[in-house]
Amino acid sequence: MRVDGSSTKLYFALALSITTLALLPAVLAVAGVLSGSADDYMAGAPIAIFGPTIAACVASAREGGRAAVRKLLSGLGAGRVGPLWFFVALGLPTLAYLVARALYELLPGDDGGPWFWPPGDAQHVVGAVLVPIGEEIGWRGYALPRLIARFGPLRASLLLGGLWGVWHLPMFIAVGTTDPAYYALMVPYFLAGSVMFTWLYQRTNGSLLLAVLLHVGAHLSNPGQSPELTPTAISTFAYVALALGLVAFDRPAFRRAPESSA
Repeated sequence: MRVDGSSTKLYFALALSITTLALLPAVLAVAGVLSGSADDYMAGAPIAIFGPTIAACVASAREGGRAAVRKLLSGLGAGRVGPLWFFVALGLPTLAYLVARALYELLPGDDGGPWFWPPGDAQHVVGAVLVPIGEEIGWRGYALPRLIARFGPLRASLLLGGLWGVWHLPMFIAVGTTDPAYYALMVPYFLAGSVMFTWLYQRTNGSLLLAVLLHVGAHLSNPGQSPELTPTAISTFAYVALALGLVAFDRPAFRRAPESSA
């Protein structure tokens, strides 16, 4: 893949700016600058969620016009991917959490909470589909192949994971997340999660659809819904352990670019 560094920088600048500006009123409400609750200012949330997609379309258009945008969006098609990978994408986040939750059960101390965290209402069900589409067209459809071409899969994963986490900051603030321990857990969570996404991307020849489904899988059982910190800590441990295992035992996946993005 021929990498346009300026367009990639434009993508990240736009993705972060669009989402931050869309949620800025809610953030200011949390800070007490605006009157009322953050919920009164969440009209921009849909724009915030699709910030990465909007940014990816703009950056793609800059690189190659409408044809480049069509090519980007065409990644949502099934392509040549074996059916087993669909189950892997949808089930891997939950499986990783269940293993970590089982290990936690062996330890003395606080209860780890439920083993499954499915969407609790219609809004979360819709979000489990729309959020992955709004994010992944940008993160794994546009940014990841360009970062892999420049830095290699592992470094690209860590760089993208860091920026992915920063992008979530206004969302966390807007919903009232203030616990410093939570933010500390989110650093390894997003770095390790990004490695997991890169592994699947590599093993499915750069499939954007499978990246979307992996993100959907993370929402099918999402411990982040818990008001307690323990499920989030278990989830972070699960992702870190999985990421380390993938890098250690599937090194070829982190040494090359998939054929479709070459």
